[in-house]
Amino acid sequence: MPETPAAPRKAAAAFILVTVFLDMLSIGVIIPVLPNLIKAFLGGSVSEAGLWTGIFGAAWGLAQFIFSPIQGGLSDAIGRRPVVLASNFGTGVDFLFMALAPGLWWLLIGRIISGMTSASISTAYAYMSDVTAPEKRAGVYGLMGAAFGVGFVVGPSLGGILGGGLHWGMIQFNGDHHYPFFFAAGLSLCNFFYGLFVLPESLPKEKRKPFSFHTSNPLGAFKFLARSAQVLRLSFMYFLLMFGQSVFPTTMVLYAGYRFGWGPTEVGLMLAVVGILSAVVQGGLTGVITKWIGERKAMYIGVIASLIAYTAYGLAPNWMVFVGFICIGCFGGLAMPNIQSLMSSKVDPKEQGTLQGANMSLTTMGNIVSPLIFGYVLSVVTKPGVATLWSGAAFLVAAFCTLLCLWLATGVTQSLKIEKAYGGEH
Repeated sequence: MPETPAAPRKAAAAFILVTVFLDMLSIGVIIPVLPNLIKAFLGGSVSEAGLWTGIFGAAWGLAQFIFSPIQGGLSDAIGRRPVVLASNFGTGVDFLFMALAPGLWWLLIGRIISGMTSASISTAYAYMSDVTAPEKRAGVYGLMGAAFGVGFVVGPSLGGILGGGLHWGMIQFNGDHHYPFFFAAGLSLCNFFYGLFVLPESLPKEKRKPFSFHTSNPLGAFKFLARSAQVLRLSFMYFLLMFGQSVFPTTMVLYAGYRFGWGPTEVGLMLAVVGILSAVVQGGLTGVITKWIGERKAMYIGVIASLIAYTAYGLAPNWMVFVGFICIGCFGGLAMPNIQSLMSSKVDPKEQGTLQGANMSLTTMGNIVSPLIFGYVLSVVTKPGVATLWSGAAFLVAAFCTLLCLWLATGVTQSLKIEKAYGGEH
């Protein structure tokens, strides 16, 4: 397979966008059913399922925490393509394993393996850094966010139907919690074969660097980020935003069922609305808004929108108010692409994979802790005797994390120069 030239290539970017879309589709399709499958293994208790859903999320995050910097370092050494392909194949096999899991502990083992194999998102971002000019990265990262969003439009809605069934007129389909796992396995394996034949390599051999465990492990990753005060600040902001966002996969299915009486189908359709609006913002508006007002101001708008939305979600008296604030929350999608763009502009091109792996390692550390916290909060507020009004408390915790992120944003500078610690200015 010939290597991709250093100059940006739209075709290569399109390949990786499709890869990200299929990855997110396979992950999104199990979101509406995994908590309910856990609840079924536990005899139907929402409070116990909340705790165990947090444990599952933490185990998945721990696996990503360990393997993200390793995959990022490997992609700098051997190229992006083999890392992405290996991850896709492993993810497909793992979904089959989870579909056939006979009990809770087998399902947990499968979730851990899923965290290991799905750690290639950092490599996807590094791929896009390889093929995109620095001044266009915010817009391209927005397109990646849109691919995430579209995957979450189709994934959760389809997963809700496969897991919960659909009864509408002549259409009578009885779902099963295991169906989405089989479907996700098929998507991931199709993704593998797609990449095997059409995905080109983005990193030329002359731009690669030897693999090093010094930076390709979580502790080494933090040292790498600490070489620049600005990169470290941006990494913590990304960490806090990812921390807050995990409130949705950790609590939404159980919370919506408890508070609004929703099943997998309703939750899947709601997440589809979120995905559509997020895709519009990140894929259609991020590049335009960033070009108009700059990365730093666009980042501010995204953080403030997330803060307003999380607060409203936590205090919403009914489902209509909750859904209504999704229109504001979708503008939170402006924050991530611009944080990523600011970070990549401050790092040497030869270290983009290491940066993305280190950054993903930091954020997945949040994914270890946040499901435990959000799961525990949901468990406490859904115990007998606790007023239903408090069941949205986990979203208020997410709002507090976003408030800390807003405070950190005040120290971010707008600069396209690579700091001296990362190889000099240019």
